Amino acid sequence: MRLFTVLLFIVLSIAALLLPWFIKEPGLKAPDQSVTAHLPAIPEVEVHRDLPDFMSMTDVTAKKEAFFRFLLPLIKAENIRILHDRAYLEAIYERFKNNELSAADKKQLAEWINSYRLEDDIAIDEDLFGLLKRRIDIIPEMMVLVQAANESGWGTSRFSRKGLNLFGQWCYSKGCGLVPTGRIEGGRHEVAQFNSVNASVKSYMRNINTHGAYLDLRLLREQKRLDNADIRARDLITGLSSYSERGEEYIDELRAMIRINRPIVERVSEELNTQDTAKPD
Repeated sequence: MRLFTVLLFIVLSIAALLLPWFIKEPGLKAPDQSVTAHLPAIPEVEVHRDLPDFMSMTDVTAKKEAFFRFLLPLIKAENIRILHDRAYLEAIYERFKNNELSAADKKQLAEWINSYRLEDDIAIDEDLFGLLKRRIDIIPEMMVLVQAANESGWGTSRFSRKGLNLFGQWCYSKGCGLVPTGRIEGGRHEVAQFNSVNASVKSYMRNINTHGAYLDLRLLREQKRLDNADIRARDLITGLSSYSERGEEYIDELRAMIRINRPIVERVSEELNTQDTAKPD
């Protein structure tokens, strides 16, 4: 009898140790894929560690086409990823309203709070969801393309070639990037370096979606959402006056670039879409 009791105790002890491995904690399941079923799948894009040799291209139209063809898939992929996050945010918000937030929901919110540069101790309330909805949203492709072209000299600037920085983004710790030739004495800023063009695009879009200087742009975009209107570059670029010291002159230049280059971008975009459609399953 004593042996039976000892064996039973051992069996129960082992079962107690193993039980957590067989019981899933509520709320820690994978995200419901139906939430993003209406969206395109997030495409896998090549990681680019260098730029094409745009400097050697002498035909202006051919250079523009090559620049847009190179960059557009990276922008599309990042915007689709953002749309997936936005769809999950909407689903989590519905559970929040019904007081049904799971552990996985709270973990995801914490990740977004960090990624979109909100205060770590911010409360999970209506205001938080309002801020996240304002920040987790797409940047019009045309706006990204013309800013990249403008800031990088169509991929020929020193900062784009050596630092893969297509958007002139700054950083402030010593050695974080390339020192601008004309930096004033005592200046600390450098032009950031990236390990891939993909990272440069992602960082730029995160900057637009988080930095206080572009709040007006995000408010314009938010109003477009409320009005069920298209989110277009020509509408949002008015919120970029802080991007350059040239202010309104910079905005006017971007407007002109959009007007001049739209036919080329549309042609390249159609070409890329045709290629995607032609791919085998």
